[in-house]
Amino acid sequence: MFSRLSLLGFLGSAVAMPAVLTAQVAGLPVRNAGIGTGIGVAADVGFPNADMGKGTAFGATGFVGLGPLGVSASVDRWTPKNADAVTSVGGTLNLKVFGGPLIPLAITMQGGAARTRTSTIEGDLTTWHFPAGLGIGLTIPNPAFSIKPWVAPRVDVQHQSGAGLIDGTRTKFGISGGIDVGFLSGLSLRAMYDRVSAGNGAHPAVLSFGAGFKVGT
Repeated sequence: MFSRLSLLGFLGSAVAMPAVLTAQVAGLPVRNAGIGTGIGVAADVGFPNADMGKGTAFGATGFVGLGPLGVSASVDRWTPKNADAVTSVGGTLNLKVFGGPLIPLAITMQGGAARTRTSTIEGDLTTWHFPAGLGIGLTIPNPAFSIKPWVAPRVDVQHQSGAGLIDGTRTKFGISGGIDVGFLSGLSLRAMYDRVSAGNGAHPAVLSFGAGFKVGT
């Protein structure tokens, strides 16, 4: 566990904000690639950089798409380097504002929320993360599979409370992107990258790889 001194130094500046603040759930990218119609599940493994705290994160996501509306829920377990593991839960609400079955380009508005609680010697530290942004994806069809690159700039609103700290809220700029490869069977493979401008030269980032299965279009 962090001592109070190290925790204050780690949380009290924009140079080294905790990694749990920069991702949708702790240690994984914010995904805004669109959901489409149907239901599905996915699993991802994330590898944060040094500014984010390193370590490895494992997460699972379920999602449902109903026409232009989609929702997702995620849970993950992230073990930073030289720190205790944390569990994070979150979800997103997605609205497709452009695109359709015959249009390869899709634009999706997304708002999300995630909660992470970290135990310290000063008590529990609670972090709320509220990403809001726009996702742009392009589906490239092939006879046996499809390729979908996407990019999603966003505003990151992050709030912390507890552990003897003064409650604080910060707003930063973040961007994520990736590529999905989908097969006719419903199986998909995906890679994602997420980066946040935390100020003072710090850029928490995470690279992840995952797989999913979906029933629907």
